[in-house]
Amino acid sequence: MTVRRTVVAGDRIELRYALRPRGGNDLVSNFEDTAPEAVTLGDGTLAPALEQWLIDLPPGERHVFLLDPWQAFGESQPERIQTLPRSDLGDLAVEINQLVEFALPNGQTMAGRILETSDDAVKVDFNHPLADLAIEFEVEIVRIL
Repeated sequence: MTVRRTVVAGDRIELRYALRPRGGNDLVSNFEDTAPEAVTLGDGTLAPALEQWLIDLPPGERHVFLLDPWQAFGESQPERIQTLPRSDLGDLAVEINQLVEFALPNGQTMAGRILETSDDAVKVDFNHPLADLAIEFEVEIVRIL
């Protein structure tokens, strides 16, 4: 009997996956794409909360993980909702529920969802867009590279 290698932290893998609210429609899926997505575990491409579910999976099997909010993208944190000066957005026209990328002082970016706007302020939710949701994470490891 041969032992099949399974995924370990740091592996570069090809995978197909879908994310959906539990019992809902796909928010993201690459199952219909021609080629699977290649990622390196730990490089930040996938959320660490999702990467942990890939550890020990063998290639060629499809799995569906039913995740509570704390196992996926967490609970909303009120302190991550902030009111910013409208001038922080420059000339950018924004709409309610629009996702906007904000530049951080360290050069990274963070997405925020616009909750309210006025002439002089913008209320932005910096919680992950899937926070508070029970998630279905469907995944198939195509191969370990």
